[in-house]
Amino acid sequence: MTLSLQRTVSEAVRPPRTLFVRWPFGHPFGEAGARAQQLHVLLALLDLARDATEPGLIVDAPWRWRRETYDDPLREGDAS
Repeated sequence: MTLSLQRTVSEAVRPPRTLFVRWPFGHPFGEAGARAQQLHVLLALLDLARDATEPGLIVDAPWRWRRETYDDPLREGDAS
């Protein structure tokens, strides 16, 4: 399982499963202090670990850097 900031490296290395995010280096889980954003990344990784069956699968994350609003996926009553 890999969280990747460089798709070309992931394609060359071919880890079993990869979540690719188009975010700046040093921020694979998101902005510092952005708990909801970071939880979305972590939960996406866990979903990928559970659901992916194709070896070498690379999934492009749907988020954009600093242009998304994230509900807290662990807070009751929030939609995720």
